[in-house]
Amino acid sequence: MKLYYAPGACSLSGRISLHEAGLAAEFERVDIKTKTTEHGYDYTAINPRGYVPLLVLDDGNAVSENTAILEFIAGMDASLAPGGPLGRTRLIEMLSWLSTELHVAFKPFWHSEGEAERAAASEAVASRLALIEAHINELYLFGPRFTVADAYLFVMLRWAQAFGVPMSAAMLGYFERVAERPTVRQALVEEGLFTPLPSLDSSSIEALI
Repeated sequence: MKLYYAPGACSLSGRISLHEAGLAAEFERVDIKTKTTEHGYDYTAINPRGYVPLLVLDDGNAVSENTAILEFIAGMDASLAPGGPLGRTRLIEMLSWLSTELHVAFKPFWHSEGEAERAAASEAVASRLALIEAHINELYLFGPRFTVADAYLFVMLRWAQAFGVPMSAAMLGYFERVAERPTVRQALVEEGLFTPLPSLDSSSIEALI
C-alpha cells in the first residue's frame, strides 16, 4: 500500500492508523500547492481531486476521502473499531461527525483573512470540542480501546492548539494521552513534526483542510 500525504494534514491520521494496525505501507509526500509528489510526479494524474489523503492498495485500487480510508484500515484490523454489534456503525457515525462538523469548522482559519471570521471559527471549533468531550469515556472516544477515530481527532486537536482554540483540561489530557502512544510519536517523527504542535507555514496551510 501507499499513502499519499502532506505533513500535519488529516492524512496524518491514516499514517497513525496504518502503524497501529501493523500494516506495511509506503508514504509519499505531496506538495499541495504545486500538486506534485516528492518524486516529481503530477499528483492530479494520480488523484484528480488533488488533495490528500489517497491510499493506493497493492492491487492498484485507490481509496480517497479520509473517513473512507480510516474505515478501510479499521476493516483490516478490527481492534481499531469499537466492539459490539453496532461497533462499525458507531465508528462510521463518529468519523462522519468529525469530518462534516469538526473538520469543516476549521476552514475559516485557512480561507478567511478577517479577524471576525477567525474568531467565529474559534468559537465553532470550541463548541464542537465540548460536544465531543462527552464521548471520551475512560481513555479514548470508545472507552479503553484506541480507534481510527481517535487518530483523526488527535490531528484536529493539533490544529486547534496551533490556532489558539481553547480546550478544557479533560480534552488536553486526552490529547496528551494520544500523543504519548508509540505509533503517534513514530508518525510525527516521520512527518517531521517532532512535537505535538504543527508549524503552520504558507506551504502547509492548504494541506490541512
